[in-house]
Amino acid sequence: MSKARENRDDLSYRPVPDAKGRSRKGEARRMAMPRSLRRQPGNRALASICTHHHIAVFLLTFFSYSLLHASRKTFSNVKVSISSQWTPTFLNSTAMELQPYELWNSSHLFSSAEEATLFLGTLDTIFLFSYAVGLFVSGIVGDRLNLRWVLSFGMCSSALVVFLFGTVTEWLHFYNKWFYCCLWVLNGLLQSTGWPCVVAVMGNWFGKAGRGFVFGLWSACASVGNILGAFLASCVLKYGYEYAFLVTTSVQFAGGGVVFFGLITSPKEVGLPELDAEEKNVVEEDANRPLMSSEDVDDYDRNYSIQASDSSIQPKAIGFFQACCLPGVILYSLAYACLKLVNYSFFFWLPFYLSNNFGWREAEADQLSIWYDVGGIIGGTIQGLISDMLRKRAPVLAISLLLAVGALFGYSRSPDSKPINAVIMAVTGFFIGGPSNMISSAISADLGRQELVRGSSEALATVTGIVDGTGSIGAAVGQYLVSLIQENLGWMWVFYFFILMISSTVLFISPLVVREIRLLLQERRLRRLTG
Repeated sequence: MSKARENRDDLSYRPVPDAKGRSRKGEARRMAMPRSLRRQPGNRALASICTHHHIAVFLLTFFSYSLLHASRKTFSNVKVSISSQWTPTFLNSTAMELQPYELWNSSHLFSSAEEATLFLGTLDTIFLFSYAVGLFVSGIVGDRLNLRWVLSFGMCSSALVVFLFGTVTEWLHFYNKWFYCCLWVLNGLLQSTGWPCVVAVMGNWFGKAGRGFVFGLWSACASVGNILGAFLASCVLKYGYEYAFLVTTSVQFAGGGVVFFGLITSPKEVGLPELDAEEKNVVEEDANRPLMSSEDVDDYDRNYSIQASDSSIQPKAIGFFQACCLPGVILYSLAYACLKLVNYSFFFWLPFYLSNNFGWREAEADQLSIWYDVGGIIGGTIQGLISDMLRKRAPVLAISLLLAVGALFGYSRSPDSKPINAVIMAVTGFFIGGPSNMISSAISADLGRQELVRGSSEALATVTGIVDGTGSIGAAVGQYLVSLIQENLGWMWVFYFFILMISSTVLFISPLVVREIRLLLQERRLRRLTG
């Protein structure tokens, strides 16, 4: 058995003669190279297994999470309107004051716009903390219940809560800080069902071949949702902010119904082989290649029979703490906590920053903020494709994040010009939103389907929940800090804070970067030796 293994892995193994007795050195060396070091035609293999079911799953999961993000984006897009509604309008001394004061001024929860802004930041923090807690739970629940049920329930119930928060309270002229806080806690818990479920469904349908490109393109769903939410809000904002909530929640509720009746969560539901079975067949086919001479065939046959029996053993499902101990999970989770803080700060505060800092109208600021998401879409797709070509993720992330530091510094000094601001904003989104999309989708899928948990049906959504949940905790703390720093020190110090967080992200993934660069150099050296 050991002799056969040595023969299979030895790169100096003797040439295999062809039918005419000639030595095929190049072919023998190529076939003798370990499979993990041979470049696989990822995108070609992906195209060969793609069916109409794959396309339907891609589109359904894409737009379901886009709708969830659109309803979140609506809140950030109408912050100026909500703040003005919650604070009194200062009139001159000759203006008539309507009585009774409590009736006509019940919407004035705060005495100044600064207090209202601080409370809006508190609501963001409350949402993200409850969202983070929900992610840890939703990943486990999604793995043990039907993913379609969990996702559709989260979409429909979240739509109802946001409708109650933004539309019903305004129609009834009911304003209460504690009621808003309770609704936003519930909304965070319900919205948390979305991401682990859609990533798990995508992971069930799409294997590692071309995963960086597919998930990089697919993870644009959040940015598309942001664009959709900003567009819908800007179209109806002139009628009142309550109609912005009404439109987005109606579309989200309808999307939840489509998901419930149309989403296929696994290939086995339509009679197709599961992903693990397909990948296992590829490995077995590769193992059957004739790597040895005739005198070693008997040893190889005995070795292969043992390997085949071992490969039939399926790993048991893993729990939460076991998932935390998987290689790379903790480091990527901590890195994502810092990165998501910055990404979600742009998500929640960018329209407000543009209105507050440059004095632009709220509708114009909403439309201009779209360019950050456009940059994130392009960045996630291109960086995912590059990581597929290298078959390594961490070095691509590190380079992008280092460039993000320069982009943030440049954007903090952007002039009062909308075209220039939009260009720098898109570049910033490319280098920040792109890595964020990669960690939350492709890398989470890689971590949930690595060799240690191959075949586990309870790993993918759990790992996704851990990574995204830890990221959301960082983002939750960040939203309160952003409002605090902005109020006391100004926007420039907010950008310095962002640069510090991006640098911390690079620090956390640096061990992974070093390890993957070493592997790249080893693979390059081996390919050079094998011709």
